[in-house]
Order: sequence, then structure tokens, then C-alpha cells
Amino acid sequence: MTKRHEAKYKIDRRMGQNIWGRPKSPINKREYGPGQHGQRRKGKLSDYGVQLRAKQKLKGYYANMSERHFRGIYEEARRQKGDTGAHMIELLERRLDTVIYRAKFVPTVFAARQFISHGHVKVNGRRVTVSSFRVKVGDLVEVKEKSKQLALVLEATGLAERDVPDYIEVDHSKMTATLARLPAVTEVPYPVVMEPHLVVEYYSR
Repeated sequence: MTKRHEAKYKIDRRMGQNIWGRPKSPINKREYGPGQHGQRRKGKLSDYGVQLRAKQKLKGYYANMSERHFRGIYEEARRQKGDTGAHMIELLERRLDTVIYRAKFVPTVFAARQFISHGHVKVNGRRVTVSSFRVKVGDLVEVKEKSKQLALVLEATGLAERDVPDYIEVDHSKMTATLARLPAVTEVPYPVVMEPHLVVEYYSR
């Protein structure tokens, strides 16, 4: 198991929130942080600490991507006109692993990354194995024919813990999905409050 996959079991407890809204989250049983000092009383966070926490939470939600990649998304969003935080969310929601997760083709965003790297996904008829592939509005994302009956896929489509958001059109009978439009921050179905404006403040210090 990779370090990143191991980390997902600690992210919730480190943040003190069930950031994916999953029933199996350890925060449901132990609300204190991980490690031998996890039960110590925590002091009030500084402004920097609040910004750092917001950045860690958002980065962790999207499969705990690398800092280098996450910073790159911020820089790209900053170069666009308008609200940098909103542009960050748009770019994150356009990632192929995010679209696969939102469409309920897999149960977790971590599973989406592995599902894509193993060659189970096609975009506009071509196999794509890079989870950070940028999906465009109108692109057709589909699960390969031979992969549609995988236990992982069947489990995900039956999950009742989350719904497919309005900005993604899904046909589970054909296992296809289309990004219908770019979402507003308020439309993204985060189980907890995300604060992209604090992430922008963190990087623009």
C-alpha cells in the first residue's frame, strides 16, 4: 500500500472531520487526531494555521495530491481573471479522477486514481491512464466494456451515501458521464465546508 493510500485513513482524524462523508471514516469512532499525541488538547489556531488547515483539507479531499501539483493548480487559477478560489475548484472538478468519482463509477477518489491508471477509462473513445487528465465540458467519459462488471464499479453505483451532482450527466446503464458545465463552488457536494478563499490567502502570503 502506498504512503498516499495509507494517509487517507489519517486525514479525517487530522482534520477532525469526515471530509468524504463516508460511514467507514475513523472520525466516527475516534474524534481525536492520529498518533501518540492525538488526544492532547489543541490550542486556538493562528491565522496561518487556519489557512494551512484549509489547504490541507482541500488537498486531502482530492486524493491527497502532491503539494507540487496542488500549488500548480493554484498558480493556474491565479492567472485567470476573476475569483481565484472559484477557478481552483473548477480545475479540481475537471480532473478525470474527480469526474469518475462524482459519476459514482468508483466508491472513493483514491479508487478513481487507481481505476484510471489500470486502464479502465476512456475519454472520447480513447483510453486515458492519467488521473490528472483535464476533462472539458462536453467530453464523453466512459468505463471500458470489460470493466463494467467489476465488483468495485457495482459497489459504487449502488452507494446511497452520495448523489451525482447536477453539473455531471451520467448514464449508469451505459456507464458514461459527461461534464455538462463548470460548477460554482456552492454546487460542489462537499460533505464538509471547504474554504478555497483561505487556500488562496495561504499561497498569496
